[in-house]
Amino acid sequence: MNRGRPIGSSVRQNMIEIVYFLGNAHGYHIYKVYKQIFPKITLRGIYYHLKKGLTLAEFEVDEIQKEKGDYSWGGEAEKTYYKLGKAAKPRGDPRVKMLLDTRPDLKGQTK
Repeated sequence: MNRGRPIGSSVRQNMIEIVYFLGNAHGYHIYKVYKQIFPKITLRGIYYHLKKGLTLAEFEVDEIQKEKGDYSWGGEAEKTYYKLGKAAKPRGDPRVKMLLDTRPDLKGQTK
């Protein structure tokens, strides 16, 4: 019998479902879709699970883009796009598919 806390997380599994249907996405985009379907989560929680998912090979960095704009912190933002990793096991949650099919504005924000 294994001791300690199990590795899995329902939040990270929900994020895997979102990335599965989007193909790839940056953290804020995942957050916007997540809060439409699942219980409350903070943006900080999303980034924590992305980082943890990278170490567990559930997510991989797809691309890092620099986007110019008029931001409060300066003239440029760096967006890290994530895709599913080798250890990800998407289940094909119908709630995510239904939301993205009915709200194409949420699907169109991937790179």
